[in-house]
Amino acid sequence: MTRLAALAILVLVAAGAGCTAPAQERTPVTCMIAGSLVDPLAGFEAEYEATHPGVDLRMEGHGSIQAIRQLTDLNRSVDLVAVADAELIPDLMTGFAREYTTFGTSEMVIAFTNASRHADEIDDSNWADILARPGVRIGISNPVLDAAGYRAMLVLLLAEREEGVPVFGPVLGDHLSPPIVPDKNDADLVVQLPELVRPDSGGKIAVRDGSVFLLSLLEAGGIDYAFEYRFVAEGRGLRYIQLADSINLGSTGHADTYRHATVNLGFQRFSRIGTERVGGVIEYAVTVPDSVPHPAEAVEFADALVRAAGEGRRGWPEPIAPVNVALEAG
Repeated sequence: MTRLAALAILVLVAAGAGCTAPAQERTPVTCMIAGSLVDPLAGFEAEYEATHPGVDLRMEGHGSIQAIRQLTDLNRSVDLVAVADAELIPDLMTGFAREYTTFGTSEMVIAFTNASRHADEIDDSNWADILARPGVRIGISNPVLDAAGYRAMLVLLLAEREEGVPVFGPVLGDHLSPPIVPDKNDADLVVQLPELVRPDSGGKIAVRDGSVFLLSLLEAGGIDYAFEYRFVAEGRGLRYIQLADSINLGSTGHADTYRHATVNLGFQRFSRIGTERVGGVIEYAVTVPDSVPHPAEAVEFADALVRAAGEGRRGWPEPIAPVNVALEAG
């Protein structure tokens, strides 16, 4: 090749490069989501971005209370919040958002693996006795930060109320530091949490900030059983004990029964809005805060999330008819 020909090629390449359009700048949409939504939304994130190339979804998984606190307490710039307990939004986000939309439900189960102690023996009739046995290690998420944590406690309270024998203490409360003892108030069972929920030195209980963080511990054999949502256990291919409808927080027909159990959070900063987490049917919800940096993109993604949840995708919360709920002015 002559020098003149080579020079001509370089000129053409340079000219072509000069005509190339700059890459499209993507709009970051910051989403604080319940940890139980991390797995299902990982695939949906890629799917959504493929059809919305101008959007860069930035997902952060936290316990549901902690997800809200990123906005309300830590003053972070947040476009969207999706939580595992719809009631947390009016309780903690009044003044920060105008409405929310419910989009899914589930039920609490006890997840385990083939390597879990007594895996060949546990069933839906003896699970409380198995979990209370010495040497059996149990994982819960922190109830002060995560809905799955206080729901695990609600399940145990409801089981104790139904069976008429101690369940909460032998399985969980006796193994925390300090121990947590249920109080009986007429037909209700109530527990008051300290500000810090910590296991004692016996090693029976593991506490993590969110239920999703228990999964790797369970899969690695660090614990034998974990209180999880059914769709999470199924999405990970875990074995699980399906609990009675009267205690699993997943049956609308038992909503009145669920209200007989209450967990009072020990977080002092919640005192202005109340700390009671009363038993109720599990509902997931999404909201776009008032101070959202990218409102159009956030609303469009929230709508897409609700539509996708309604399709009944495997590994997602069970679909429900979405309901838009307006919040009172803060």
